Amino acid sequence: KNYRLHKLLPSIFTVMLPEQVLKKYYGYDNFRPLQLEIIEAVLAKKDTLALLPTGGGKSICFQIPALLNEGLCLVVSPLIALIKDQVQSMKKKGIAALAIYAGMSYADVRKTLQNAAFGNYKFLYVSPERLQTALFLEYLPALKPSLIAVDEAHCISQWGYDFRPAYLNIALLRAEIEDVPIIALTASATPAVQDDICTNLQFAQGYNRFQQSFVRPNLSYSIFSPSSKENKLLAVLNNVQGSAIVYCKSRRQTLKIADLLRSKGIDADYYHAGLLVDARSAKQDAWIKNTLRVIVCTNAFGMGIDKPDVRAVVHFDVPDCVENYYQEAGRAGRDGKRAYAVLLHTDKEIDDILYKLQIRYPSTESLKNIYLSLMNYLQVPAGSGEGQSYDMDVALFAKAFKLNILQATYGIQALAQEGLISFTEMMFKQSTLVFCINKNDLQEYITQLPELAETIKGLLRSYEGIFDYPCSIYESSLAQFLKIPIPLLMQQLQQLHSSQVIQYSPASDKPQVYLLKNRMYTDDFVIDAKAIAKRKGVAAERANSMATYLKLNTQCRSKYIAQYFGDSTVPNCNICDNCINNTSAKLPDAEFNACAKAIINILKNKAETVEQILQLMKPIRQRSVWQVINFLQAEQIIAVDDKNRITLK
Repeated sequence: KNYRLHKLLPSIFTVMLPEQVLKKYYGYDNFRPLQLEIIEAVLAKKDTLALLPTGGGKSICFQIPALLNEGLCLVVSPLIALIKDQVQSMKKKGIAALAIYAGMSYADVRKTLQNAAFGNYKFLYVSPERLQTALFLEYLPALKPSLIAVDEAHCISQWGYDFRPAYLNIALLRAEIEDVPIIALTASATPAVQDDICTNLQFAQGYNRFQQSFVRPNLSYSIFSPSSKENKLLAVLNNVQGSAIVYCKSRRQTLKIADLLRSKGIDADYYHAGLLVDARSAKQDAWIKNTLRVIVCTNAFGMGIDKPDVRAVVHFDVPDCVENYYQEAGRAGRDGKRAYAVLLHTDKEIDDILYKLQIRYPSTESLKNIYLSLMNYLQVPAGSGEGQSYDMDVALFAKAFKLNILQATYGIQALAQEGLISFTEMMFKQSTLVFCINKNDLQEYITQLPELAETIKGLLRSYEGIFDYPCSIYESSLAQFLKIPIPLLMQQLQQLHSSQVIQYSPASDKPQVYLLKNRMYTDDFVIDAKAIAKRKGVAAERANSMATYLKLNTQCRSKYIAQYFGDSTVPNCNICDNCINNTSAKLPDAEFNACAKAIINILKNKAETVEQILQLMKPIRQRSVWQVINFLQAEQIIAVDDKNRITLK
């Protein structure tokens, strides 16, 4: 099965090379840096850690080996939205893929596992919480995975910025399926977190570690502390034309900023996890297709979206850590053309980051109080609840138990880090229905209420096993089958539910809390206080690193980010705000002024691309021309339009 035997085999064999798979399914002629080396390591059954920047093509590194090998690839991913996007993308390529995640009914999970085990599928995407359920372990031997891919692998390190205890379950699979290699992928992990990933996944001796450079040579980082963030944001978006993302900390802020931009003639819309699925999809699609220029969003937006032509990413608020900032800023300029990452801040925000650590990592007593309050809010009896999913309104919970919203939010997140619950803000739970009475009683009920007879018969004809277990139902297709309006169907289902004929749980697009363990009795509540204290200490170091980044006034920003992730070999980028300021100060005034005047004269006649200007400015060094272009743009003397051409303001 070694793909390298391709050239030695007779033509009747259909063994493919990685390059051929790349062309057939992805349409590319060449691999990006390190992709082929990573693929070859995985094909050689080596445990592999791959650190590739945002937009660096991580998925190809496990998808191509899986397509070349026999058997199923098990993909562990933390985000439901990302799982759905990946599966949908693979189906469009003609690749058979399935997914299991929280919110699916027991029957749907079993059916999916049966299809994965006995059908012709190449990929099964699974959320980490599912890995140790009895049903998944029951089917694991039949799945016979040939590769395990761990996406967002930094989630396995409790010293990382996004620790998910369920990720620790991945290593337990190794005892069940020996000799199956693991590829762990992430865009942002410090050296300590990288070591933690390899240790926690029990990588075999001789494993491979690949790391692309964290430098983005076309991405210009800038930081501003303006008197008015709103005015500076408008200036940035007017100066840099083309598709843009504006990140905000709160949902309310996204709406406010989107309204501001629209009032100033900038085509913008807002996006956050509280929107309905259809609304989120419509806004996202409009932005991807460039019928919407600016998306103003929380960090719920961006994961799994491959849009190469984003010209600017603006952070209206300060991110919590360098890892988040690097990932979000890195969504700009994936096409290799010049792009801009701009961060706006106030001095108070730096203090707020450090202050929030006290709330984010509560004391043992505070966490115990939040846990008991949450269980009471969800009405979970002691000693029960494991495996149950509940709609969650954090604002109502906070109000009911007299907590501020930050205490409630961070407390729930802390409980998730302790492995007691799983909490997701982007969650879609399918409608489920099961009959609660036997068939004889049902016939009597139909006689009494004949107006519901057709709906009952439609349910029985459409969903096999609906008397035995809750089935996922689809109101739109059922209404079409019955030839009645959807609102009327839902009214009838609610009537049947109220009469205790059925147990009907409508679809939910609300945040969900999923209980990983039964509710503990009050006296049995125990958490690892030392681990929490250590995580708090590591988080404080991350916050201080973010504060240091904000305060840099001479050091290259790109170089600082690379050093944070353990790459100390990178040179200055020469395009961030600090590099521009340093260089413009060093250039002789006469040389600088002459270069600036020449560029302005060129642009008086017509707009030109950067490449054309560099050509026209010869024999002046390109580096000097670039520096002057950056300075003129920073001073808003010139602007870049949506076709990457430079014009005079």
